[in-house]
Formats: sequence, C-alpha cells, structure tokens
Amino acid sequence: MLNTYEIGSSELTYNLIEKIIKNGTKLVLSDDARKKIAHCREYLDHKTDNDRVPIYGVTTGFGSLCNKHISRDELSTLQENLVKSHSCSVGTPVKKDIVKLMLLLKAHALSMGFSGVQVCTVERILDFYNNDILPVVNDRGSLGASGDLAPLANLFLPLIGEGEVWYRGERRPARNVLDQFGWKPIRLQSKEGLALLNGTQFMSANGIKALIDGWHLVNCFDLFGAMSLEAFDGRIEPFWDCIQQVRPHRGQIETGRIYRSLLKGSEIIAQPKPHVQDPYSFRCIPQVHGAIKDAMLHVTDILHIEINSVTDNPTVYPDQDLVVSGGNFHGEPLALAFDYMGVALHELGNISERRVAQLIDGQRGLPEFLVAHPGLNSGFMIPQYAAASMVSQNKMYAWPASCDSIVSSNGQEDLVSMGANAATKLHKIVDNLKYIAAIELMNAAQGIEFRRPLKSSPYIEHVMAEYRKHVPFVEEDVVMNDYIKATMEFLEGFDIHLETAED
Repeated sequence: MLNTYEIGSSELTYNLIEKIIKNGTKLVLSDDARKKIAHCREYLDHKTDNDRVPIYGVTTGFGSLCNKHISRDELSTLQENLVKSHSCSVGTPVKKDIVKLMLLLKAHALSMGFSGVQVCTVERILDFYNNDILPVVNDRGSLGASGDLAPLANLFLPLIGEGEVWYRGERRPARNVLDQFGWKPIRLQSKEGLALLNGTQFMSANGIKALIDGWHLVNCFDLFGAMSLEAFDGRIEPFWDCIQQVRPHRGQIETGRIYRSLLKGSEIIAQPKPHVQDPYSFRCIPQVHGAIKDAMLHVTDILHIEINSVTDNPTVYPDQDLVVSGGNFHGEPLALAFDYMGVALHELGNISERRVAQLIDGQRGLPEFLVAHPGLNSGFMIPQYAAASMVSQNKMYAWPASCDSIVSSNGQEDLVSMGANAATKLHKIVDNLKYIAAIELMNAAQGIEFRRPLKSSPYIEHVMAEYRKHVPFVEEDVVMNDYIKATMEFLEGFDIHLETAED
C-alpha cells in the first residue's frame, strides 16, 4: 500500500493518481521540489526588487489591464484582490474527490519550480489535501482560457482565510477551520495569486476522474459484450486474430485477444451455428470497442503530458533570468481531447443498446423480451427504452464544446477553449454509461440462462454466479428499477479481470 507520496519526486499518471486516492495516501513535498520552489521564489523577489521592467501579472494588472503599473508596496494586495475578484464559480458544488484531485494536481504543477510561489503556499495546499479540508468549488464559470480562473479562485480562497470549505461533513467558513488548526492565512507574495488561478487543474481533475471511470467502463462493456454474444449464440470468427492482423489497429487487436480469452472453454460459443453471420453490434465489436480504446489511449497520453506540465503564466526561469508571458494555460489541448473522449465513450453505450435490442427481439431461440411468457409479462421490454433514452442524451452531450468560443477580458482573451465544459459533460456521459452497462448485464445474464444446460466460459460462469447473488433470473414481471439498482450496486463492488493472453 502506498502510504506516503512525495510531490515532485516523479511524474504523475492516472494509474498512480487512482492508487493515491483509493489508498488515502498522504502527500508530502519532496526535498528536491522544496529547493526548486524556494530557488524560483528567491529569484522573483530579487527581480522585482531590482528590475524596473514591467512583468505581466507581477508588477502589472491582469488581462486587458496588463498596461496598468502596480507599485511595489501593492504587489501582495494585487494578488489577494485577484483571488477574491475571480472567485465566481457558480452552479453545483464540485464532488469532493475532484476537489482533492485539483489540490493534488496544482501542488504537483507548482512543485516544478517555474511558478514563483512560496514553499509555505504549496505546503498549505498539501495540508488541505491531507486533512480533507476541501474548498467549496462550483462546476460552472471556467472558459478554459487563462486556465480555470473562476473555479481555481474558489479553490484557493481558503488559503487567504476567505470562502468556504467542506470539513468533517460540514460546509464551514474557511477562517473557522484555519483557526481550529492554528493556521494563519497565507500572505500571498508577488505573482502567487496568478500562479494559483492560472492553470488547467479544474479541467485536468475532471478529465482524470472521467478517464479512470472511462477505462473501467471499457472493461465492463468488453465483458458484457462477450456475455451478450453468448446469449445471442454469436460466432467467434470475427474475433480471430487473423482478422485483426490484416487491419492492425492496436485497440482492435487487443479487443480480439480479450474476447478470445473471455470465451475460451465456452460450450455455447463452440456449438455449431445455423447462422453464418451476426449483426454489426456483435460482429464489429473488435472494430468499435477497439477504436474506442485507441481514442482513450490518445486522451490518456494528452492528459499525462498536461498534468506533468507548467500551465500558469508568466513562467519563471530563474537560471536563465527570464520571466516569459505566454499561453500555457490555454485549454485547447484538453478541450479537443475531452470532446474526442466524449464521442468515443458515447459509442460504448450506442453499440451496447443495439446488442440489448437484438437480445429482446425474439431471435435465435430466445423468447421475446427475454421472458418465458411474453404477453402476460413485458419482461425486459422497458429497460431497453431506458438505455435508448440515455444513449440519445449522450449524443447531445457528445456535441463538441471546443467548437465554441466567446471573447472575454475586453478582447484580450479573444479565443477561448471551453475545455471546462468539455470536461464536466464527460461525467454526464459516464453516469449514463453506468446505467447502460447495468442494463446490458441484466439482459445478457437473462439470455444466457436460456442457453442452458450449455455453459459459457469458466470466467463468465464465475461472473454469472456472483451476479446471481444480487439479481435472480426473472421468471415473470418484477419491479425492474429494483433490479437495475441492484445491478449497479453489484458493479460498484465487483472487480473485472480481463485476461489478454494469446490463445
């Protein structure tokens, strides 16, 4: 178990972040990071004390106010005013696990030593993280332009004793919690407010959470697709390796390998088939699920670069005697990637719903609506409606946010990414997919029962046995909503293991 992780000691990955979050790992600042942060801060102090050349956001105003000079004795006030004035995220409070991710990602970015912050500022961020003092941040207000200004401002208001935090299940004034711990508010120095507010940590945290959930869903739909194939008495040939090798997309090859492994030893897949071909939602699983995996791999690569980058502005290079104003805070790389991810994840639900529709259609020896006495019983008729509704809604959410831009800051920020909107709507897609996955599992498990006494593969039979502890075979009509809830609970506690060994 990972008990402690040193921020600044290594690059972050979504797998490492997932372990840190799940294990309740405490964060500390590495010695190397502490030296880098202090070195950069000392350089910036010397620069502002001895250099009269204006530095954006340090000795000037912000955005379109970049030509307004700020006197030396007002530099700290400038930074505190920035945090206060920009704290206008609105809407629904962000989930606490995403707030924790935001704190982790910002501390990691600042640990690289190019932002000019104080060591004590980063340490206080880690104090918040380690003690579950989670600032109240709302989910709307970021353009993904100069980073995530509004949500990050609300995230760091408590550092200066303002705003609200969640602590021990209560929403409390930040100042009260600081007093409880005996902590004084951080006195921000030059550039610090800008370093805290500029950056893509709101977008990135939402993206990391969606990525973790998304990869889990990819595994779920691989398994449930295999179970649906068994229920539909589908053919194995489309999953043979020779088919994948003549069109060698990475995800397609991997999907074929996973399905061959999942179905190895199945009596159902091995029995002679009277039909020579399956519908696309079964036959093209390697191509569709594979393309989704390739999209997810691309997004994973983009996010790994982003969370290990410096995304505030200006960037301070103490060893080169440079303070450079640029655009590393712009969310375009994330906005495009998240929109791509949304389209890809939506397609998981799209093909799943089609498999469900095929299973209830009364084909291949299955009873209509997967119930023994259709007519008197509606069986699994309406769960497909629910899945179709959510698939349709996901099509709406999959519309790319990055296509839009609205001018801000009096024209200074004239092209914005809308990356935050691209990030937050991923969770709406993911939430729907969890229900769609549950509905496919319900239908697939029901369908397999009609293939008895034949057995599926050892692993699928194991899944069936575990699932039946929560949801029984449906003999006649029941309250389907109860079974959907029970299936969701089963999925939350069941670890899916997909073997990928060669046949």
